Amino acid sequence: MYDIIVFGATSFVGRILVRYLLDRHGAADGGLRWAIAGRSASRLEALKAEFGTPSLPTIVVDAADAEGLRKLCATTRVVVSTVGPYALHGEPLVAACAATGTDYCDLTGEVQWIRRMILRHESAARASGARIVNCCGFDSIPSDLGVQVLQRESVQRYGQPLERVRLRVKKMRGGASGGTVASLLNVIKEVRKDPALRGELANPYSLCVGAEPLATRQPNVSGAVYDEAFGSWSAPFVMAGINTRIVHRSNAVGGYPYGRGFRYDEGVLTGRGLRGRLTASGTALGLGAFMVGAALGPTRGLLERFVLPKPGEGPSPAAQASGFFDLRLQGTTADGRELRGKVTGDRDPGYGSTAKMLGEAAACLAFDLPKDALPGGLYTPATALGERLVQRLEAHAGLRFTVEDVARG
Repeated sequence: MYDIIVFGATSFVGRILVRYLLDRHGAADGGLRWAIAGRSASRLEALKAEFGTPSLPTIVVDAADAEGLRKLCATTRVVVSTVGPYALHGEPLVAACAATGTDYCDLTGEVQWIRRMILRHESAARASGARIVNCCGFDSIPSDLGVQVLQRESVQRYGQPLERVRLRVKKMRGGASGGTVASLLNVIKEVRKDPALRGELANPYSLCVGAEPLATRQPNVSGAVYDEAFGSWSAPFVMAGINTRIVHRSNAVGGYPYGRGFRYDEGVLTGRGLRGRLTASGTALGLGAFMVGAALGPTRGLLERFVLPKPGEGPSPAAQASGFFDLRLQGTTADGRELRGKVTGDRDPGYGSTAKMLGEAAACLAFDLPKDALPGGLYTPATALGERLVQRLEAHAGLRFTVEDVARG
């Protein structure tokens, strides 16, 4: 029985994750019992040869092979999936894990797919005991755990949660991979085919499936805005669409520890004065233009052919190592008391840091969360892993969670 199987090991992020697990735990004959899986035996063998790990077990199975996926699940405690776009390739594995009681985590950022998985497979996961945790990468671990850490500090200090929280990207360096681009383009294609999906994606509570409806109107950084809380202009953040919904789902699944009137948004700080305003406006216009271009067939084809990275492509190892992120949070209670915090990471956020987050999330499921500690279901990182994962990320993954400049851990 394996502790972890990496499914999609030869994908761009999968390769980075395998490298991280090897550096952290060694091959399968070390303390962690793990294996790699994918649809191509030759690519799996080539990966082992490249990394010099001939003893690492391999499992050949296709993402669409329901019976093969069930057999894979029967051999492990946790499956970690990097096979995207998840809306195209991810459901059979979630279904297999939910049916067999196998724990699962991934790095999807696809809101519409997560909602479908909750509706279709949460009942089976509850019955089998499978803990299925989505969004275990840059979207949405820093946001989800950052808000949870700040909220717990507020309750401890002030005896009440923060009614309003803002997260802003202060600094970030990193690139995009073809897999991420493919997932984004697939969402846009789905919206074109199903216009009703546009309204679902616009609903900040779209992932609060089964929770009581909330009427609280949510803020949204949709253009250039001056941010009084940070003394800076802010622009839209491309990850806000998934991150805000995960944070609201954490609040709902946890029984509203942040309150039913909780408000949350995300943005990118662009600086003060005219320069900051122009940068915010340019960022907002550029993001809007990209979304329009990607929605139109002819321009989308040109973007895919000449501009955007192809599946399997992404930042170089040097770019990943030189990347970083610095996120700032500011929150206020109902009676006006304030709390600030930050979340930082020491690698490219989308890949170098994401692989470490995903690896530690999988290890957390395997070693830190006994079956009797959390029942089966579909969870967010905060509601399933919470403080256990914060400790792992700070100890091993180069992340740091701080509140008012007081370091944790």
